[in-house]
Amino acid sequence: MLEGKNVILGVCGSIAAYKSALLVRLLVKSGANVRVVMTPDATNFITPLTLSTLSKNPVLADYFTPETGEWNNHVELGLWADLFIIAPVTANTLAKMATGLCDNLLLAIYLSAKCPVYFTPAMDLDMWKHPATQKNISKLQSSGNTLIPPGYGELASGLEGEGRMAEPEEIMAFLSSDLKKKLPLADLKILVTAGPTYEAIDPVRFIGNHSSGKMGFAIADELAFLGADVTLIAGPSAQVSKQLSVKRIDVTSAEEMLGACVHHFKNAKVCVMSAAVADYTPVVVEQQKIKKENNNFNIEVKKTTDILSELGKQKTPGQLLVGFALETNDEEKNAAEKLKKKNLDFIVLNSLNDEGAGFKKDTNKITIIDRDQQKTVFSLKSKEDVARDICGKIVEMIKR
Repeated sequence: MLEGKNVILGVCGSIAAYKSALLVRLLVKSGANVRVVMTPDATNFITPLTLSTLSKNPVLADYFTPETGEWNNHVELGLWADLFIIAPVTANTLAKMATGLCDNLLLAIYLSAKCPVYFTPAMDLDMWKHPATQKNISKLQSSGNTLIPPGYGELASGLEGEGRMAEPEEIMAFLSSDLKKKLPLADLKILVTAGPTYEAIDPVRFIGNHSSGKMGFAIADELAFLGADVTLIAGPSAQVSKQLSVKRIDVTSAEEMLGACVHHFKNAKVCVMSAAVADYTPVVVEQQKIKKENNNFNIEVKKTTDILSELGKQKTPGQLLVGFALETNDEEKNAAEKLKKKNLDFIVLNSLNDEGAGFKKDTNKITIIDRDQQKTVFSLKSKEDVARDICGKIVEMIKR
């Protein structure tokens, strides 16, 4: 959720500021670009050196840097941020935020920020429960800021109760959950297939194809990035999902992929069938390795079940089914026929005649044809960018 995002972490003068070090580490580990801004009092609880080392950026605590006289532009910082997290935030800073007071750099950035703001209180029990504090929190929430609630436990005063700053891991989980809710495919169940299938001839040999699974894995990752709950059914492939939330099911044969697809399809809002499933499988699979004895060798094969057609028959209103067509001739005609015959919502066409497209490559060139026969032609792109184009079409059709 946070990969590549610009995050400002505000740190106020509270004993809970020691937790900010771990929070910075977790933010950086998640792939975020982190800038730390401290109130002057916060530097009494944790050193700027600690937070600058962990964030890999200079820590700011004043409007200008005394050593260089350089101005720290609060407007630019406010515009730079994709997220502004203040953790810990004290009762004092809460009151200033609620009333618009601006007597330090952190508050100046807060008033300039255009991004979502999250605040994580840390204070003693009586301060937390005081009507003035609760009024300030309500005012901040009504202005669009998001409260990350404090925890219950032993406080610095020795009392026990609410007021402890949420633990860094809890803050990260809250951010991930909250950000996911705002994504275009939040919590939609989506099924993706990727890679080839291997149809066994004997314990050593198989019928297969050159699919690497790169395209399907890229699509699964992009869908997860957009908030979807993704199940990936993968044939034999060395690819690895970049998004840890993708649930992977490994299969080998077309029959195994059919069973997994039928099982998961009924609960999926969207299904993207990018796997290159074998069209034929041996009638008999030899239990022992076939010896090389004759000059000619024949294998009797039978058709595999057309998984895409099967899912097209099972598709219910509201489900979106996406297919792929890899063609070598009459590309658009064949793809359009497949779209209609298999009850698809759109089909992704690529041609082996296009340089840079096809199996095992890091690039692809596609044309999307939808059920209304609307055609969109894309230029040659990386498979990650192609995945964004395909997922953009899914988002568009979901919103119709």
